[in-house]
Parts: sequence; structure tokens; C-alpha cells
Amino acid sequence: MPLQNLVDYFNNRFGQEHRSSFRPFMLEEGKISALFGPIKIGSVFSPIRLALKSAEIIGHAAKLKVSTHEVQHLYSDEIENLLTNQPHQASDFESIINFDRLSRTVHMLNYLPLAHLQGSLFLEVDPRHILGVKQDHGAYFEEVIRQCGLETKNVVIVMTVNSQYARHYQELVAGLDNYRQRGYQIALKFDYVAQETQSFDLITKLSPNYVSLSARHLEQVRDNALLEKLRALRTLVASAGGQTILQQIDQKKSESLARNTGFDLVQGSYYERPSAPVFLPEFPDAEIRSANG
Repeated sequence: MPLQNLVDYFNNRFGQEHRSSFRPFMLEEGKISALFGPIKIGSVFSPIRLALKSAEIIGHAAKLKVSTHEVQHLYSDEIENLLTNQPHQASDFESIINFDRLSRTVHMLNYLPLAHLQGSLFLEVDPRHILGVKQDHGAYFEEVIRQCGLETKNVVIVMTVNSQYARHYQELVAGLDNYRQRGYQIALKFDYVAQETQSFDLITKLSPNYVSLSARHLEQVRDNALLEKLRALRTLVASAGGQTILQQIDQKKSESLARNTGFDLVQGSYYERPSAPVFLPEFPDAEIRSANG
């Protein structure tokens, strides 16, 4: 289906759901964006690569591209209503749910030109969205995915683990399990596994497909046992059937950290530079000599 037809479909669906004439989705120069109040949101995709073969891309992490947009006076009241709780929705997270759904739809539409690569699309979901939706997590977005002609198995739901929501872990795990039952993959995102026991218990309980850490955050950590902790994390995730990702790699030392601690996957600006090295599989000398005749 042409992109403009999809934009029209989702604008019509949005209007029906919110009883609004506001049409948030726009197609401009082949890119999809959406309006949320005075904010215009688009997509940026960052490749996720094999750590030991960085030329091979297994998926893309979607990030929001945000800019300001002048709100048409005609729609300003309607937008304000979307940012507040609806009378029929007894949820403190209604605006978060609306924004999450809007942004993920934008990402999915912008991802379509890359979908032929058969990789996974990593989409972050706010924990408040998971807590705000009481059942059938992923059902709404499953319809978006199907309308785009794709499948849930190629979508990774990424949740940032935050101590602020520690008392809600049981509900969050249940919500993520709902996504998994619909065919989505699951990822947990940490800045740094500071509370090893609690974090490791969560990984063991959920058995996520992916666990990611931020290289930028690790660069600020002063911990003599860092390498051992990262290797232990990698072992735990692998034992649960998952893979580890070191993200936000901007410099050589973070790339070396990923390789030295056995991370499976990597992502970051370091690999996007024109002069970035391309790592290929390592072969024994005998195999190399044989290949060279």
C-alpha cells in the first residue's frame, strides 16, 4: 500500500478513536511525521550490528526526532484534550499511551523502506504505557503492524529498567509477557547493572531476547570489577537464551570493551563514520592460507 494511503488510514483511525477532526500524521518528502501538541515527531534509525562482524546489521533501533511546530488554532483545543485524562479513562497514563502509540506508528511507517532487509525493529515503550494498559498489551500496535504488511516477530519491544518502577516489576513482567504472547521480541535496557541481584533476578524471570547497556554510561563508571560484572551479565543473558547489546558506542575504547567482554551486538556512532573499521569473522591462519591458495 502506498505511504500516502497508510497516512490517510491512520489519520482516519485516529479521528475515529478520539472523535476528532485533527489529522496528526503527515507525509513530507517521503518521510512520515506526526504532531503532538506543539511537537513534531519523526524517526531516526541506528543500525544494530554483530560485535564480531560489524558489517552485518541485524536490526535498527528507532529514536525520536523532535522539532517544534506551530499549532493551528483550529485544533489547539482538541490537542489539549488529548494531553489530559479522558473522563472515560481512569488512568494517570493516558497521555503517555497516546504519545507512545503515535510515535511507534511513525517509526513503523518510516521503517517500511528498510523492512525488506528482514531485520528487527527495536522500539522503546515507556514503562508507564505498560502499567497504564491493563490487558492485551500489544494488541493495538499489532493492528498497525499488520496494516503495514509486517509481522510482530520482527518487532522488539524495548523497556528501560528504572529503579523508580521496582515495586511494579511484577506488573511490568506480566505486560511484557503479553507482548511476547503476540509474537513480539522483548528487550530490557539498562544504563548500568548497579543492583546486580535485583537486575539479574528480573532477567532470569523474564528471559528477554535482548539485554542492552549504555557505553556512554559505562565510561563514567568507576568500578574495578566492571569487566567481571559485564562478563557475568553476558553469561546470564546467554543462559536465558538472549543476546547482549552495547549501545551508544562513540569511541574505540567502548568498542574494545564490547569485544573483550563478549557482547553479542553493538550500536553507536563509532560504526557510522566513513573511516570506521569493518570487522569480519576471525579465521585460523591455516584457513586463511588455504583461501589464498
